[in-house]
Amino acid sequence: MTTALGVAATEGPAAADTDLGLPGYGDLIANDEHDRVFVSGGPSSNGITVTDLDGEVVKHIKNQYGATGLAQDADTEWVYAALAAGDAITEIDVHTLKESDHIQLPANTCPTHLAMADDVLWFGHGCGDNWSGGIGRVTWPEPTEENPDPEPVVDLNVQGDLRFQRAPLLAVRDDGDPDERGTLVAAQLNLSFSTVSVYDIGEDRGLTSRASSSAPGSNLFDIGLDQYGETLLTGAGGRNATQAYATADLSGRGSYYTGYHPLAVAASPDDCYVVSGVRATGDDIYLYETGGVVPEKRIDITDDVLAPRGLTFSDDMEHLYAVTVPAAGGAPELHVIHDWRP
Repeated sequence: MTTALGVAATEGPAAADTDLGLPGYGDLIANDEHDRVFVSGGPSSNGITVTDLDGEVVKHIKNQYGATGLAQDADTEWVYAALAAGDAITEIDVHTLKESDHIQLPANTCPTHLAMADDVLWFGHGCGDNWSGGIGRVTWPEPTEENPDPEPVVDLNVQGDLRFQRAPLLAVRDDGDPDERGTLVAAQLNLSFSTVSVYDIGEDRGLTSRASSSAPGSNLFDIGLDQYGETLLTGAGGRNATQAYATADLSGRGSYYTGYHPLAVAASPDDCYVVSGVRATGDDIYLYETGGVVPEKRIDITDDVLAPRGLTFSDDMEHLYAVTVPAAGGAPELHVIHDWRP
């Protein structure tokens, strides 16, 4: 029998709650190697808050105009932030927590969402909702004797003729195929039919369309991939469950019932669990074993509501991180859930 558990009712210190000092929320990532969690303030903010893995604020990084999407390199030495209000992508040194590079983009690019794999930084760009959204790419040329410190190369609209209503949300994985560089998924957000598109990343880092579908339903908020990029998880407000699809052809791979409108999803780093967050003042998080029938655990964080895309695991799976906001909108809080396991 599954029992509904409130975080405060569990044994020991279950969660730390941190006021992030931000006016809104954009994205979060955890960096185990350097004991850091990065939370961006969204398109109406100018900053990123950095905490340690236990949620204690370490620093507020300023002058990050509209910092929304976050990503980090495979070596976890650099964190990248998409500046939706600054037409730029910045590189943050994880050691100094200072901006180490500033990649300026053309005017009215509005980079919003980031994903990184195989030393390629992908970004969803597009201002407003006027069907001008696309997928961009940042690559770093190999240094040469003549040019030991080459500038990064930026390409826009690498998805071809297709346009997204607004900046697409991205997820990417290097799937280990020697003839390809991985799988990239791009999602239309907040539409009555929220299409997801799957691409093969070629050896030349170009995109080839693999599959596309509106099956995830309306008001899509979040997507996630398993560690090999074979299964896509979706959280759509028009559904009452997190749904799973094979990235090979977007055929169904089950669903995880929540009973509410899911808006945040994540697979655990070992692919053993799926977490789904919902907009509710009761149980915020549903934890399933992958392929499970009923939730192994339900977690009630606070009286606030979970933020869209507000869930992530630490790499060592010791912590589950959640960001909540007041139901009417406003300043976010970070919650560090230590005892998330069943």
